[in-house]
Amino acid sequence: MSHAYGVGLATVGLLTTTQFLVHMAMQIPGGRTADRFGARPTAFAGLAAIAAGNAISLPTASIGLAFAGRAVVGFGTGLAFVSGSDYIRARGGSPFLQGVYGGGSVLAPGIALAIVPALAGFRAPYATAIAVVALAAVVLALAPPAARTRRHAGERIDTGFFRDRRLYRLAAIHAMSFGFSVIVGNWVVTLLEHHGHSKAVSSAAGSLTLLLGFFTRAAGGALLRRADASRWVAVSLVAGGAGAVALALPLPIAAAFAVCAIIGLAAGVPFAMAFTGAAAVRPDEPGAAVGFVNAWASLVVVAGTPLVGLTFALPGDGRIGFVVVGVLAALASIATPRYVAKA
Repeated sequence: MSHAYGVGLATVGLLTTTQFLVHMAMQIPGGRTADRFGARPTAFAGLAAIAAGNAISLPTASIGLAFAGRAVVGFGTGLAFVSGSDYIRARGGSPFLQGVYGGGSVLAPGIALAIVPALAGFRAPYATAIAVVALAAVVLALAPPAARTRRHAGERIDTGFFRDRRLYRLAAIHAMSFGFSVIVGNWVVTLLEHHGHSKAVSSAAGSLTLLLGFFTRAAGGALLRRADASRWVAVSLVAGGAGAVALALPLPIAAAFAVCAIIGLAAGVPFAMAFTGAAAVRPDEPGAAVGFVNAWASLVVVAGTPLVGLTFALPGDGRIGFVVVGVLAALASIATPRYVAKA
C-alpha cells in the first residue's frame, strides 16, 4: 500500500488510525442505538456503512479516497461491533458465546493477514472486505430478531456512568489485549521482514497474532466459570506483553512463529471478561457499557498504530515500538478485576 499510494509507512498506519478514531467515537452512540432500536437493525446499518466505505476506496490509488473510506468504515464498525455483542446478550447468550463472537473479530483479520498481502494491487483489502460484508448480511438476515432495551428509549446516560471504576478496569484489560493485538497485527509482518524474513513467511507468522485469538476468546468465556479466572486473565496479559518484547529480538523463524502464536493466544483471553463484565456491572445500560469499554481499546489503536509505525524510522527498525507496547500490555495485568458475573 505504501508503494501504491506513494506514501511512507507512518501514513499507511494513519489509515488504521482514521478508522479507529471514528470507530471509537461511535462506541457509546452505537451501544445506545442498539439499546433503543434493537441490535439487529443497528448491525444492518453498520454493515451498509462498512461496504460503502470500502467502495469509496476502490476506484483509484488516491490516499485521499483511502482516508475518506476508512472514516466511513469506522462509522460502520462502530455500529456493527457493539450491536453484535448486544444481540448475544439480548438473546440470552452465555459468556462463552460472547467469546466466540469476539473471536470472529480476530479470526477474520488473522486470515486476511495471511492471505491479502499475497494478492496483487491496492484494491485487495477493499474488495475482500466488501465480499465479507455481503456474506455477513446474508447471515444476519437469517438470524432471529432480538428485543431492544425498551426502558432506555429517550433517556440520557447518567453522569455516574463515567465515574464507574469497574468499567475502567475492564477497559484497561480490553485495551491492552484487543488494542494491543491490532497494533501488533498491523506491524508484525513489516518487523519480521526487517529481521530478514520473506514476505510470505512473515505474513504466515504474523497472522497467528490475530488468528489464534479466536480460540482463546471462546475459551475465555468458559474460563469465567472458574474462581481463578482473574488470575488467568492477568497471566495472559503478561504473556502477550512478553511476546511483543521478544519479537524485537532477531529470532530464528521457528522461534518467531512460536512467539506470534503465544501473542495470539494470550490476546484473546480477556475479551469475554471485559464484555460480559461491562454488561453485568451496568445492566441499566448494557450496550453503552460495552461500547465504553471498547472505545478505550479503539483509543489505544488510534494512538499506538501510527506511533509504532514511526519507530520504524528510528534505530532498531520498529523494535522500540514493540518493546513499549509489550511492557504496557504486561502492566495492564494489574487492573484485572477480581470479580465478574459467572455464566
